This record gives sequence, C-alpha cells and structure tokens, in this order.
Amino acid sequence: MTETRTRILDIAERGILAKGFEATSIEEITAEAEITKGGFFYHFHDKNALALALLDRYIEAEDQLFDDIFSRAEDLSDDPLQAMLIGLKLLAELLDDIPGGHPGCLVATSCYQSRLFNTQVHEANRRALLGWRNRFETMFQTIAETYPPKDKVNLTDLADMLSGVVEGGIILSKAVGDPKASARQVLMFRSYVKLLFQR
Repeated sequence: MTETRTRILDIAERGILAKGFEATSIEEITAEAEITKGGFFYHFHDKNALALALLDRYIEAEDQLFDDIFSRAEDLSDDPLQAMLIGLKLLAELLDDIPGGHPGCLVATSCYQSRLFNTQVHEANRRALLGWRNRFETMFQTIAETYPPKDKVNLTDLADMLSGVVEGGIILSKAVGDPKASARQVLMFRSYVKLLFQR
C-alpha cells in the first residue's frame, strides 16, 4: 500500500467515524491529504471503492486484534472457559485504555448508512460479522463440551451477542458521553458467560 493511499484511508476513516460517510466529502479528504481529485481517483474510482478499502482494512485490524487477545488468553489457560473469561477481560481492558473511548466501528457505520453503499460493501460487512460469529461460536462450542450451559442457549446467538455487546457498548459510550461504558458492557457479558457455563 502506498503512503498516499494510506494517508487517504486514515483521513477518510477519521472523518467517517466523526460525522458519517455521507458528510465526509472527497473534497475535504483531498484537501487534508494535499492531493488533487485526480490523485484521489487514481487510488479509488469512487466513494464505494474507498468504503470497501476502509472496511477491508478495518476488518483485518479487528481480526488481528481478536487473534492477539484470545491467543494470549489461551496461552494463559488451557481451560476453554477460563481462556474465554481472560480474553473478555483483556478486551475490556483494551477498550478501557483507549483515550476518549473507542472512536467507532466502520462496520456499524456502514450498516447505519446502508443506502449509500453498493453490493460489494454490504457483502464485506456481512462477511465480517459472519467471521466474528464463527470465531466466537467455535469458542463457545468448545466451552460447552466441557461445561454444559446451565440455561438453554443457542451458541450462534451467544456468539452474535458478543458482537452486539461490543458494538452496542461503543454506541452507548458515545451517546451518553461515558468512554468507559463500552468496557463495562464487555465485563457484564463476561459475567453472563461465567454464570452460564461455570459449574
């Protein structure tokens, strides 16, 4: 990835998370990047191409983040439930340590403004959420083999609940002006997982 392309993506991401995709114009991106419109279109043929590149980059970063957190948790405990609880604690600590709170989620932003995007962007969003679902559902299935849940739950829904808690926590933090709310929501989900599976 070229330095100019990276700069365009960084500027666009900041703008979109601050005020939305529609309100972030190509003109302001090019002005801040100090390039011409032609320079922008050399890298992205339209705003949907920009959105797709942003989503792909964001999803890759999120996947790497989850890989790092939950592989670290598995290094700390061979027990699948304890590893999940440690991972959730590490995730909450990460969210808690972000100055001013989490800047926002591009996947969520794309869903809220779905009418602005083409099929490729919608498919990237869907792929991301299904990937996170599969990641966490696999972990919960491994836990359930050793610790049968105390309540009848659908493990797919439980996996989706974690995505919902993280995304919802980011929205809650922004809406009420409490940067720590997102981390607390993850810790509440952690408590639920502990109550659901622990003997």
